[in-house]
Amino acid sequence: MADVHPTAIVYPGTVLGEGVKVLEYAVVGKQPSLSPRSTAKREALAPTEIGDGTIVSTGAIVFAGTTIGAGCILGDQSCVRERVVIADDVVIGRGSLVENDTTIGRGTRIQADAYVTAYSTLEEDVFIAPCVVTTNDNFMGRTERRKELMKGPTIRRGARVGGGAIICPGVEIGEESFVGAGAVVTKDVPPRKLVVGSPARVVRDVPEDELLERQ
Repeated sequence: MADVHPTAIVYPGTVLGEGVKVLEYAVVGKQPSLSPRSTAKREALAPTEIGDGTIVSTGAIVFAGTTIGAGCILGDQSCVRERVVIADDVVIGRGSLVENDTTIGRGTRIQADAYVTAYSTLEEDVFIAPCVVTTNDNFMGRTERRKELMKGPTIRRGARVGGGAIICPGVEIGEESFVGAGAVVTKDVPPRKLVVGSPARVVRDVPEDELLERQ
């Protein structure tokens, strides 16, 4: 049913759909090793599930407790942490990291070397360009209060984030909005707006011919 390279490691209990490919030195179903100071949950994790036709590329790692849909591609040396839910037809680019407790909608594309922080939500057809950084902790590891306020961004359907942009904790990127390359997003972005700069500011509407419903 699935094609697992002899050098790959698939942990017991992992569910692989029909036509799944696990390539050289990939690891699927890995249990996390957490620091005593980690804010991540510590309950037992369900087996990893990977949908039909998904490819786990060379050196990629998928942790236990994660569900990945059909037709996805996890690029070389990418990593998907525990309790992540990824819908169908998602691309995770080479070297990108998706942290724990994140949800990614159908058709989303995350390009090379992007960092998707824990407790993030990416809806359908989102585009994340290379080297984008998302964050979830305004206190950067200090105070107990940070634990109840820790939250990654919410990136709504069809939004696009340009190369090297930085998105601050808890920010909402509106539906069909466009974040310019290198922007530092410190507050919510309205739907269908283009923002640029540091801090990011609205400069105009997204053109009608770029909206998903116009395609």
